[in-house]
Amino acid sequence: MKYDYLIVGAGLFGAVFAQQAKQAGKTVLVIDKRSHLGGNVYTEEVEGIQVHRYGAHIFHTSDRKIWEYVQQFAVFNRYTNSPVARYKDEVYNLPFNMNTFYQMWGVKTPEEAKEKLKSQIREAAVCEPKNLEEQALSLVGKDIYEKLIRGYTEKQWGKRAKELPSFIIRRLPVRYTYDNNYFNDSYQGIPVGGYTRMVERMLDGVEIRLNTDYFQAREEFDRLADRVVFTGMIDAYYGECYGKLDYRSLRFETEVMDTPNYQGNAVVNYTEYEVPYTRIIEHKHFEFGTQPKTVITREYPADWMGKEEPYYPINDERNNRLYEKYKALADQEDRVIFGGRLGMYRYYDMHQVIAEALESARKEFS
Repeated sequence: MKYDYLIVGAGLFGAVFAQQAKQAGKTVLVIDKRSHLGGNVYTEEVEGIQVHRYGAHIFHTSDRKIWEYVQQFAVFNRYTNSPVARYKDEVYNLPFNMNTFYQMWGVKTPEEAKEKLKSQIREAAVCEPKNLEEQALSLVGKDIYEKLIRGYTEKQWGKRAKELPSFIIRRLPVRYTYDNNYFNDSYQGIPVGGYTRMVERMLDGVEIRLNTDYFQAREEFDRLADRVVFTGMIDAYYGECYGKLDYRSLRFETEVMDTPNYQGNAVVNYTEYEVPYTRIIEHKHFEFGTQPKTVITREYPADWMGKEEPYYPINDERNNRLYEKYKALADQEDRVIFGGRLGMYRYYDMHQVIAEALESARKEFS
């Protein structure tokens, strides 16, 4: 059978584009090398709990059109992302707000907090930040940097803060209110029953082949469709002809615990460098679960050596220059659309991926 569109990747970009294509009356084949739909937003039920297999995914957006779009495929709960951070035996609220400042210094008013921050920034005496450490010190001072930023960031990037470029932290949001809501967006929540069910509804009526690697039979797949939507690594698509782009990977250790409540919060960040994981996710709290057991996942950042899953791009100067070479090739394509984090080599949140997919579909079908 000949299709109008072959979509490589059943993650959010591929699912949204496929849904729009089917709605436009096009024939679509979606393939994915994994054994499941949803890409990195895949959720799997364990002990009656929707487990986020590839890290915590909290949907948030201020774009009413995006919010209304996803509402077609799922009922979203009222979950509000309010992570906490553990540094040794201390616990702090995130993002940096009056609760954090009270826990850190005992200050109770915004003016006291502002003065304490100004004092620490003056003591740091950084005029022109040359690396991430100096940038952070110039924004929030010593205490917050050492307890809540340094270790977490060094684990996340696999390098010491003094070796990382300053632009990684362009700004650090500071709130002078007692507000633990991590996001400022108008809409926030998690689909009841998990993201997998939402993606399944997006792909309702679309032909899907899982456990199918595009590169194992590329020419054959290309012949199946007039147009290709590719959501994998753009450098891999072009055979790494200009060299490899860099990515960071993640490793997950998931465990069923014989207790109804392990840590009291969905996400707890571990900011001490000596603790090897960056956070522990307790999945039941995403949907306010009351199951007798719980499921936790420890998340370990990892180097990407080529065989691991590439979770997010490293958008430093070298990689961005290299990506522009691949993008120049992509811009010359007349039958291939690149999308998603890997296809566009950008760190996108879920709402941004959906927005890009909808825009690509609009251009294609308008």
